Amino acid sequence: MSSKEIYEYAIIRYVPKVERQEFMNDGVIVLCKKKKYLKMKYIIDRKRLLTFSADVDLDLIKDYLDGWNLVCEGAPKGGKIGELEIHVRFRWLTAARSTIIQSSEVHSGLCLDLDSTLDELFTKYVL
Repeated sequence: MSSKEIYEYAIIRYVPKVERQEFMNDGVIVLCKKKKYLKMKYIIDRKRLLTFSADVDLDLIKDYLDGWNLVCEGAPKGGKIGELEIHVRFRWLTAARSTIIQSSEVHSGLCLDLDSTLDELFTKYVL
């Protein structure tokens, strides 16, 4: 019988004007240190983003999110941060920042299937 694993997650947000503190959820990032699991799922919904902020640079948003994904994967193109252990990469990605792509506070939970949990969180908080 499989046991539940502790995981942590954060919501990835697009913040067009940091000073206004308005945001739109665009993705989810999930970490399970014990299982060496670090994945994110995101969407670039052109219509929704343009409705939220008419002057959004969609290519810039894509570049940011693709960069975050490279760090998650530990890909060589993820740079020095991408070479770090997964829990350190997660902390770096979820650190407080004043940029157009930010994360929520980190939350934790228990699950049996990390991929299903990532999908469920994405559906619940992003779609």
